[in-house]
Amino acid sequence: MRLRLLEALFVLCLCHGILLVAGDVGTAITYNPPYLPTKCKGADPLQFPESGLFVAASEGIWDNGAACGRRYYVRCVSGRKRPCKEGTIVVQVVDLCRAERCPATIVLSHRAFQSISKIPSSKISIEYTQI
Repeated sequence: MRLRLLEALFVLCLCHGILLVAGDVGTAITYNPPYLPTKCKGADPLQFPESGLFVAASEGIWDNGAACGRRYYVRCVSGRKRPCKEGTIVVQVVDLCRAERCPATIVLSHRAFQSISKIPSSKISIEYTQI
């Protein structure tokens, strides 16, 4: 009985975008178009999810290219001037953010960044979990 109750609670939380298990913590910034070419599928515009919620992953997530196409739950947890919006989004890795030019764990598409932050062009702390 107790197990069924926990399963129901877990499903309910997932439906409402609440993460029960703490994910990894990192930082995120935004980058603006043009997004092509990418390290995953070059100049193919069909690689981007219809939602427009995608990221370039830092070396720590990149996994020698194995991260291409992976999806993550991402939510804003803090930043300067209280930037966070409520909720969690699902993003897809489409590119590599090279270490020498990558000031964050992930670089969010403009639409993804606007979905979780009220302040454009800021650096935010995030929690992310691979799906």
